[in-house]
Amino acid sequence: MEINITTFSQGETEELGTRFSSVLVPGDVVAMFGDLGAGKTAFVRGVIRGFGLDTYVSSPTFSIVNEYSCPDCRVAHFDMYRIGSEEELYGTGFYDYLDGNSVIFIEWSENIPFAIDEEAIRVSIEKGEGDIRNIRIESPREIRF
Repeated sequence: MEINITTFSQGETEELGTRFSSVLVPGDVVAMFGDLGAGKTAFVRGVIRGFGLDTYVSSPTFSIVNEYSCPDCRVAHFDMYRIGSEEELYGTGFYDYLDGNSVIFIEWSENIPFAIDEEAIRVSIEKGEGDIRNIRIESPREIRF
């Protein structure tokens, strides 16, 4: 299943993430694709808000992973920009989160194609002019939000 949506501001991108949170369950892996500044973290910020947590959400660029304990689930937000091998990925603790208890978001998924299962939901964000973002959500299961 594929959904294509255009947002016209960072706030709309976050709101889409908030709506998207309603279809996620622990065990879901969301592979995110998009250039630097595309809005991946803004989208995740909306998801975290949708899960009922009002906190600061930042890109895990330097920490590799930020973990959020939401009221009904745990969210692991990874940034794989600097990861280039399975050995490096293993060192991040990534595989420990694949226990079915977390919703996992992976920015820069294109850097670890060997670790992205075909059951992963794929979110691609493409920058348009100004604050316009073209967002494609591809899921192996039917999702509606």
